[in-house]
Amino acid sequence: MTRRSKLILTALLLLVALAAGAGLRFAWFLRHPVEPSAPRLIVIHPGTSFAGVASRLETEGVITGAFEFKVLSRLRGNAHSIKAGEYEFREPAAPGKVLDRLIAGDVRRLKFTVPEGLNLAEIAAKLEAEGHGEKTVFLALARDPAFISTLGLDAPTLEGYLFPETYTLESGTSEERLIKAMVEQFRTRLAPELTAAAAERGLDLYQLVTLASIIQKEAGNEEEMPLISAVFHNRLRLRMPLQADPTVIYGIADFDGNLTRKHLSTPTPYNTYRMRGLPSGPIASPGEEALRAAAMPATVDYLYFVSQGDGTHVFSQTLKEHNNMVRRYQLRR
Repeated sequence: MTRRSKLILTALLLLVALAAGAGLRFAWFLRHPVEPSAPRLIVIHPGTSFAGVASRLETEGVITGAFEFKVLSRLRGNAHSIKAGEYEFREPAAPGKVLDRLIAGDVRRLKFTVPEGLNLAEIAAKLEAEGHGEKTVFLALARDPAFISTLGLDAPTLEGYLFPETYTLESGTSEERLIKAMVEQFRTRLAPELTAAAAERGLDLYQLVTLASIIQKEAGNEEEMPLISAVFHNRLRLRMPLQADPTVIYGIADFDGNLTRKHLSTPTPYNTYRMRGLPSGPIASPGEEALRAAAMPATVDYLYFVSQGDGTHVFSQTLKEHNNMVRRYQLRR
């Protein structure tokens, strides 16, 4: 064998060894899950190159090799299929699983809980405080007649129509998308039987939501809601003022927590001590039980109720009985 032949053979063997080594390394890369040293949040912005994504994943300890990750994506033919968003990596994962998540758009999901009885301003403040959106943007949409009309609602604002629930949000979910989901949840939870029952009592959808929002704010528990609803229905029928403190409070700008006689005597569209009938609109987001109670009140003759100081109420048919209960549970306290 000539010297030249030996050199060629040696080179070929070296190439084979290098290829075999690269293959073994790639096989090891594919089969070994990587666990980040700490939870990693990787943000992929629209237009980011795959090479840039691979490099970031390697730097953050999600994969062991950016080059091998790029080879994997080329072999699978989906380097251009990854989706932008925020990805959170906590658990050990092989590179193939990491790539699967990027392609599927398995972005970080967040929880946003809206308790029953919050009003628009309170929901917006909670949204911003938890980092899910901007308060001003949320409120502007919720009070925009053009946007509200696209949702198929005949209302001046979305007060009362943003259903209280825990929502799962993808990172970057817009305020508009969240509001649409909340209104859709409201429609889903408002059973046709409730709107039919409300119509039989002379309430349209807006009036039903308005009454339900008052019941939600007045009731200390769900069991009392039909009774409180009955009081308000009876008062409406007799054209008595509802005299609901939460409506008065809603109409006070910058309420400081102290409801005074002056507040009760100041005319506003929400002062149900000074007006008969329902206030000009909802005062909060009612839950399903409050909506049901507003449409289907208990069959009782109560006209009054007073808090016992423990979240429950005492109900009365006459003013004399009510005054006695006020002296017992309120004045002594």
